[in-house]
Amino acid sequence: MRKSLAAQAGERKKFNAVFVRLGKKTNYKGYSEDTILLKDVCEAASNQKVTDHVWFSYSKAFEKVELKAGNVIEFEARVKSYTKGYVNKRYQIDKKTTDFKLSHPTRIKNVAV
Repeated sequence: MRKSLAAQAGERKKFNAVFVRLGKKTNYKGYSEDTILLKDVCEAASNQKVTDHVWFSYSKAFEKVELKAGNVIEFEARVKSYTKGYVNKRYQIDKKTTDFKLSHPTRIKNVAV
């Protein structure tokens, strides 16, 4: 579903999404880091769904917005490509693919409850 973002790589756009819940992940240094899950991410201008979900780090910008499950939030983010998959050079396994993500969310605000 994120292939629709391929044509917009590098652009900064406005999006709407529904807040689901907070989560946790282990960062690259081994420390716990809070995350945020958003679902039904749509481009604000056309209301076209770009992805079913997206995870972000729970930054200070998200902390400022009072989030409750089901809130619709609006934010701006940059569309970026990234490489995902599995590589094992010893057994000549290389199953890398390119996918697209939203990064650097800013101007976050509640739109509807």
